[in-house]
Amino acid sequence: MTTWLKRVRTIFRRRTMERELDAELQFHLDMQTAEYVRQGLGPEIARRHARRLFGGIDGIKDHVRDAWLTRLLETFTQDVRYGVRGLRKQPGYALAVAVTMTLGIGANTAIFSVVNAVVLEPLPYARGEDLLLVRQTRADVDNAGFSILDLDDIRRRTTALDALVEYHNMYFILLGGVEPERVATGVVSWDFFQTLGVVPLLGRAFRAEDDGHDVEGTLVLSHEYWQRAFAGRQDVIGRVVEMNDRRHTIVGVLPDLPMYPQANDVYMPRSACPFRMSPGDRERRGSGMASAVGRRRPGQSLAQVEADLGRIARSLETDFPDAYRVAIGHGLAASPLRREFTREFESTLLILVGTAAFVLLIVCASVANLAVARTMRRDRELALRTALGASQGRLLRQLVTESLILSLAGGAGGLLLAFVGMDLLVQYAGRFTPRATEVGINTTVLLFALVVSLLTGTIAAILPAVSRRLGPRRAAISTGSRAVVHRSDLRRTLIVAEVAASFMLLIGAGLMVRSLLNLTGVNPGFSTDHVLTMQIDMNFTKYRAPADRAAHLDRLLANLQAIPGVSVVGATGTIPLLEQAGGSVGALLIAGRDAASRASESVASGPRAALMIASDDYFRAMDIPLVEGRFFSAADGLDAPPVAVVNQAFAASNWRGESAVGQRISANGGRTWLTVVGIVANVRQQLALEPVDEVYTPLRQVPYVTTNWAIRSSADPAEILPLVQAAVRATDRDQPIHRLRTLDDVRAASLAPPRLTATLLGLFASLALVITAAGIAGVIAYSVSQRTQEFGVRVALGASRTDVVSMVVGEGVRLAVTGLAIGALGAVVLGALLSTVLFGVGPVDAVTYVAVSAVLLGVAALACLLPALRAASIDPMAALRIG
Repeated sequence: MTTWLKRVRTIFRRRTMERELDAELQFHLDMQTAEYVRQGLGPEIARRHARRLFGGIDGIKDHVRDAWLTRLLETFTQDVRYGVRGLRKQPGYALAVAVTMTLGIGANTAIFSVVNAVVLEPLPYARGEDLLLVRQTRADVDNAGFSILDLDDIRRRTTALDALVEYHNMYFILLGGVEPERVATGVVSWDFFQTLGVVPLLGRAFRAEDDGHDVEGTLVLSHEYWQRAFAGRQDVIGRVVEMNDRRHTIVGVLPDLPMYPQANDVYMPRSACPFRMSPGDRERRGSGMASAVGRRRPGQSLAQVEADLGRIARSLETDFPDAYRVAIGHGLAASPLRREFTREFESTLLILVGTAAFVLLIVCASVANLAVARTMRRDRELALRTALGASQGRLLRQLVTESLILSLAGGAGGLLLAFVGMDLLVQYAGRFTPRATEVGINTTVLLFALVVSLLTGTIAAILPAVSRRLGPRRAAISTGSRAVVHRSDLRRTLIVAEVAASFMLLIGAGLMVRSLLNLTGVNPGFSTDHVLTMQIDMNFTKYRAPADRAAHLDRLLANLQAIPGVSVVGATGTIPLLEQAGGSVGALLIAGRDAASRASESVASGPRAALMIASDDYFRAMDIPLVEGRFFSAADGLDAPPVAVVNQAFAASNWRGESAVGQRISANGGRTWLTVVGIVANVRQQLALEPVDEVYTPLRQVPYVTTNWAIRSSADPAEILPLVQAAVRATDRDQPIHRLRTLDDVRAASLAPPRLTATLLGLFASLALVITAAGIAGVIAYSVSQRTQEFGVRVALGASRTDVVSMVVGEGVRLAVTGLAIGALGAVVLGALLSTVLFGVGPVDAVTYVAVSAVLLGVAALACLLPALRAASIDPMAALRIG
C-alpha cells in the first residue's frame, strides 16, 4: 500500500521528481568522477570514464520513470490515442463491435436492474432481515390466516418474536371526494408501520388509542393514492372523509415504498374494520382473514423461531383441542418476508437471468471472433512491432486498450438502452412482485454495467492475443500464412459456441411461444364475445342485513336488464380468468356417507371443492351449458330451502354411476344441507389450470357484499358502457364501479404475463440469431478471402459456379450442424428447467426442435450465400496472378 501511495504521489510531483532524479544521477556521477580523480586521472578523462561506467543516462532515467505512475498514464494515453486512430480507420469494425456490445450489455443491465431491486437489495424496512411471514397451516392449506384470538394467544406465548402484527385487504367505499370511490384498504394492527420501521412522509402512524372501540376513525394514505386523489397536497393531514358510514380523519401519508403483500390506497386500524370486528371473526380460532408479520428478536435464528412456533402450536392444540385439530395437520410456520416478495417471480426471473447470460456469452464470442479477424489482418503490423522490440505484454496492453474503448462505448449504449426500456420492465415485474417500484438505474447497476463492459472487452482482446501466440511471428512478417490455420480454427470454435447457445435460446423461446399458443387456444368453458364485466362492492354498513343486500342486488339486476341491447345479466363472486378467480376451497360432507363420524372427526377428510355463488342467469350470461337438472331461479331466495349447482368434475368425483341431482351436501360440518338441483359444464378459472371441483350456491341465498357481473348484449359492449354506469348510479348514487371492461379484455389480461415472457425470450433469441448469423458470414467471408487462389484453380480445372457455392455454403452449414448437436444437449436441460412454466408442450418437443433447427440452418445458409457468390465470381486468371 505504501509503495502505491508513493507512485500516486508522482502524478502531482512530476517536475519535482524530475529535478530530484537529475540531482541524484548527477551526485552519483560526480562521486564516481571524484573516485577516478583520486586514482590519478585528469578531471575530463575521469568524467568520461564515469559516464562510460554508468552507461546511457537517458536509459537510466527511462528505467526509473517506468516505476512512476505518470509513465503508466502516459503509456495508457498513447495506447488510447493509437487505438482511437486505428478504429477510426475501420469504422465498420468499430460500429459492429460497439452495437453488438450495446445490445448484449443493455439486455444484461436491464435484467440485472430487476434482480438487484427485487432479490439483492435488502427490504426497505428497518431490520428487514428479521421480518418474517408467520403462517397458520393445515394439511391442506399453506396459510389458513389468523383470527384475533389466534394472534393474541401467539403474542402472549412467543419468546422468539418481539413483534407480531396483522394485515388483511378489504375494499370499501370512500365518500368526500368528487365521486364515490372504491379504495383498496389495508386493515392493520396499530403498530404495523412501527414494526416495519416505516416513518410517514407526512403526519404520523397509528397509535394504540386509534385501535380502540368507539374512537374516531383514522386513515393513513399510501403515497401513490395521495398523489392521485389529493394531488400531493401538504394540507391533507386532518382532512375528514367518510367510509363505512363513519368519519375518518387522515393522520398520515406513507413514503413511496413497496408494501407487503400488495399496494393499498389507504390503511385503517383493525378496530375500524366492520368485518374484522364482527362477532364471528372475534370468536373464531384456528383460521381467519388476516395474515401475520413477525419480527424475530435479535440473536434468534429462523430455526429457533420455528421451534418456538411449533411449541406454541402444540400448546394451543392442548388448550383448545376443538379449534386446533392435530388430525387436520394444524401447525405454525415462518418464512423470511423478503422471499415472500419474490415467490411468484422466482422461476420467471431465473429464466430471464439465464437468457440474458446466454446472450452475453454469444456477444463475447461474436466480438472475440471479430477481434480475431482484425488481428489476423494486422499480423504484419504486430510482427514488425515485435521485431522492433515491442514485448508481448506491450502488444497485449494495446489490444486490450482498443477492445476496452469499444466495450465501454457499448456499456454506455447498453445503459441507455436499459434506461429506455425501464418502464416496460417495471410494468412487467409489477405483475409478480410489489418491489417492482424499486427497479431502476442506481449505483449498483452502474457498477455492474462497468464490470460487464470491462470483462467483455478484456475477454474479446485476450482471445485474439492468445491465438496469435500459436503461430510463428517471423513468418507473419513475410506472409502471415502459418498462423492463419490456428486462428481460423479458433474462429470456427467460437462460431460453434455461438450456434450452440443460440440454439438453446431459440428452443427456450420456441417452447414458450408454443405454450402461449396452446394457452390462447384453450376453451375456458364459456363464451367471451359481447360480454361486459364489472365489479360492485356494496357499502357494508349501508347494506348490512342479507335481506337489504338481496334487495339491492335485485334492483341493480332489473336496471341492468332494462338497458336496450342487453340480453342477459348474471352475477357471481369472481369472474373466471381474473387474478383472484375461483372461490375459497372448503371441505364438504355428503349425506348418507357416514357424515356423523366425519363431522365429529375432521371435515377435511371429506371431498373438497371451490365454493362459488351465482345469480339466476349467471350461467346463461357466461354461456356455460347446463348438463342436467336446472339453473337457479327467483324461487331460490333467502327463505327457500338451500340449494346448490355443481359442475361435472364434482359430480364425477363423488357420484360415479349415479346422478348428482337430488343429492345433499354440507359445507359447514352438517349444520346446513344443500340439495343439488343442477349440474353445469366445467369451467377453467385460469387458462393454465385444469377445471376443479366447484359447488355454486344461489346469490339470493348468500348475497355477497362484493359481486362481479357479466352483461351479455347483442350490441358492442363499448356502446352500452355509459348506459351500464347510469344504471348503477340509478340504483345507488354512491355506488362506485370497478374493473368495467369486456370479458375479452379479461382474457387478454390473463395471457399478458406468459405473452410478455415469451416476447422477452423471443427478442433475446432473435438478437442471438442475428449476432450468430453475422459471425458465420464473417468467418466464411474471411475463409473465402484466404482461399482465392484455391477457388481460381478449381474453376480453371472445370468446377462450376454451383459447385463453388455449394462448397462454401456447406462449410458454414457444417459449422451450424456441429453447434446444433452441442446445443441440443443444453436445450434438453433448459427444457427441463422451463417445464414448470410450460402449458401443453413437453420440455423436449419434436415440433419445436425441428422448426428451430430448420430456421437456424436456413439462416446459416443465407449468411454464407453472399461470400459463396463472391467465391463463385472469382476470375481464375486473376486469382492465379495473385499467387
